[in-house]
Amino acid sequence: MSLILFLQAGGGSSMIPYLLAMFAIMYFFMIRPQMKRQKNEKTFQTSIKKGDKVIMTSGIHGKIIDFVENDNTVIVETSAGRIKFERSAISMEMSKKLKK
Repeated sequence: MSLILFLQAGGGSSMIPYLLAMFAIMYFFMIRPQMKRQKNEKTFQTSIKKGDKVIMTSGIHGKIIDFVENDNTVIVETSAGRIKFERSAISMEMSKKLKK
């Protein structure tokens, strides 16, 4: 409520550039990097192929055996056997993890 009174009193015109600058800083340091990360993750998940060794978001390591296109899942072979996962559950490729 006090902000509204401050803006009505005429002191708010000097505050607008600061608010715009704060929004721009938030956009370039928080929102934009998150959008870039999401885009990279989506392109990675669509570029995987059979035989790739991957790590799931749950920490399970395995090798992609097959894709089920109608429900957007993959079948991953682990040391425990074959498990069906959502494609979005794939975190990274093992060979990329070793390069870093």
